[in-house]
Amino acid sequence: MTTTPTAPAPLQEQFDATIARDQRIEPRDWMPDGYRKTLIRQIAQHAHSEIIGMQPEGEWITRAPSLRRKAILFAKVQDEAGHGLYLYSAAETLGADRADLTERLIEGRQKYSSIFNYPTPTFADVGVIGWFVDGAAICNQVPLCRSSYGPYARAMVRICKEESFHQRQGYELLLTMMRGTEAQREMVQDAVDRWWWPSLMMFGPPDGDSPNSAASMAWKIKRHSNDELRQRFVDMTVPQAEKLGVTLPDPDLRWNEERGRHDFGTPDWSELQRVIRGDGPCNTERVARRRSAHEEGAWVRQAAAAHAARRAARAEKEVAA
Repeated sequence: MTTTPTAPAPLQEQFDATIARDQRIEPRDWMPDGYRKTLIRQIAQHAHSEIIGMQPEGEWITRAPSLRRKAILFAKVQDEAGHGLYLYSAAETLGADRADLTERLIEGRQKYSSIFNYPTPTFADVGVIGWFVDGAAICNQVPLCRSSYGPYARAMVRICKEESFHQRQGYELLLTMMRGTEAQREMVQDAVDRWWWPSLMMFGPPDGDSPNSAASMAWKIKRHSNDELRQRFVDMTVPQAEKLGVTLPDPDLRWNEERGRHDFGTPDWSELQRVIRGDGPCNTERVARRRSAHEEGAWVRQAAAAHAARRAARAEKEVAA
């Protein structure tokens, strides 16, 4: 990376040297505006995805087929809420305001992962989300534990541990269903058919069409390109599908001996762009629900702020005395 004309040269050089040494940038360190803005955009989108991502599975908490499944699902949704809070906190270390980020989300000025705009009509969807979506998240997020920005990298360590558990839980649910009735096996296959391509799109557009990947990788915010991560996910998932006994809905999927990787078909990138623009199956519903929850929770935020102000005033008086 070269020094920009407006950057303080010694500070820019120190920043570049820190990145080159594969060391971490901390909130107290000087950083280029582009680096800060890229981080806020990426971390905010990640946080929004965790919060919106509570909805597809949360719809099944009251309808889970057993107390055990209900408790598992409840715990998972709580984990996702915690992930969002970790990430909003990381964004705040960059000077972002959490309330502003939420406003940007519910007003459509910031995005979240396209994968959370698809419906969950059967309980098998809960398992496939765990297997596919959380599996894709692991591929994408484990390298973020080595992100160049310290608070983001540290938040990802715990998040990835919990996402790994979520992936195993989803796969265990599907194994149980595949050992059940024919109707249950058909339900699993149907969910696999519906979620496969959206899960591949979850990594973002092809590298040549990704507007932010080059800068993120140059700054070592992210370590691998969209296409690299997508390939890892396919290679990881194919043997799991064989073990499970389901068919992945891609006629072009096959092992390439020469590459030592799987070849696979091309997702419908026009669908990805359509969903990102807000025209997915559940975009309107997901954002409306988030907006409603934010508005209904206003009194809680106001009460917490008033309580904090009283405590601060009391502490100030005690110091003055």
